[in-house]
Amino acid sequence: MGDGNGRYRGTENRLSRESRLPQWLRRRPKNTDADDSRRVTLLLAAAAAGLPLSPAAYPVAYRCSCERIGCPTPGRHPVSFAWQTQSTTDPAQIERWAVGQPQANFITATGMVHDVLDVPLEAGRSALDRLLELDIEVGPVAESGGDRMLFFTATRGTPEDEDEWWPCELDCHPETMDEHPGLRWHCRGSYVPVPPARLPGDLEVSWLRGLEYQLPDPLTLLETLTDACAKYAGENEQLDQHEVAWPIGR
Repeated sequence: MGDGNGRYRGTENRLSRESRLPQWLRRRPKNTDADDSRRVTLLLAAAAAGLPLSPAAYPVAYRCSCERIGCPTPGRHPVSFAWQTQSTTDPAQIERWAVGQPQANFITATGMVHDVLDVPLEAGRSALDRLLELDIEVGPVAESGGDRMLFFTATRGTPEDEDEWWPCELDCHPETMDEHPGLRWHCRGSYVPVPPARLPGDLEVSWLRGLEYQLPDPLTLLETLTDACAKYAGENEQLDQHEVAWPIGR
């Protein structure tokens, strides 16, 4: 016959689980009413500033809500293939989306009102310090996922010569990569996640400089950003400068 140790260990494990239950119940929910209210307020502020918005995927643990196996941009892409025509600044529609999809992130379609210069975080911090030191007008800036910095600028508009366009696909993998390492210029046909957004691994997209700053001409920032990116690339030669960028198949 047994000595009861098995029953004792089973009872001990049960009590241990029960003792942890109140701790789990006391944990602060990830989405509180205050968080939801702040989220809606920030999204409406972005729309009021002219940024067209559309619902996007969101993280589920370390995966993407789109359930695509190996999603290359989890939590950063729109949920609809019609995101370009769906994107809007209508506050009533955005509030309906935000309230009806409380976990959803949002993207903003670029090339309509604004463009985004997207650089490695370290290079972006260096460039931002230099731009402010030179007293150059800098608009809204966001940190994205702990590794990128997004500089929001006015759009280049529609040039008379279509050959002047530098589309996002070329920005991700330009022929002149040595001259513009790590820089992505999101313009017509592209998008970026707009704060507030949650990303896998408890990362986020958040404003460093808010929408109270006017959108500057992107060309006024370009030289400083490319210099900072070149320096960053030189100091991190092991990095793959051709890493994936969005949009991808969405």
